[in-house]
Amino acid sequence: MVFPDEEALAAAVRRRLTSQRFAHTVGVVETADQLARRFGLDVQRARVAAWLHDVAKDEPPESLLKRAKEFDIVFDEITARVTELWHALVGSEIARREFGIDDEDVLAAIRHHTTGRAGMSGLEQVIFLADVIEPGRAFPGVDELRRRSREDLEGAVLAALESTICYVIRQGGLLHPDAVAARNHILLRRS
Repeated sequence: MVFPDEEALAAAVRRRLTSQRFAHTVGVVETADQLARRFGLDVQRARVAAWLHDVAKDEPPESLLKRAKEFDIVFDEITARVTELWHALVGSEIARREFGIDDEDVLAAIRHHTTGRAGMSGLEQVIFLADVIEPGRAFPGVDELRRRSREDLEGAVLAALESTICYVIRQGGLLHPDAVAARNHILLRRS
């Protein structure tokens, strides 16, 4: 697959995001680059997925819902009720349709960066984790996740999933089954 010129890609993404969200995206790109290099994954694919992971994040829910219908995206019961998840699914289709991305692993990394999923590829793990630990993130336990990410990609993803799951439960939110499936899949693989 031939990817878009990175400078043009960054400029196009910048036009769609608030300055705060764009700064987060730059942090995810830098972190994904480091993780991909550290764990022997394709750096260009990681950077493209990172640039596009939040491409739809700043669209209002009404717009995301409209675009989901245009793209024939059917939300499962949990996703339909948790609007914070919509941008990942819509963003994956924007990457495909508006940016010409046809690399299924890149698209999956964008689609699953909020929840994870069972059997995540290395690239999916990199984008999921980079979104959680990029330098702009500040929450209890993030430094430990960053430390773990220097040694064990899958172990750091597992810890990030557990942190996210606990946070959602403490907030009284709906927990997406993909997050639980992702955690269980890693635990089973490592046992």
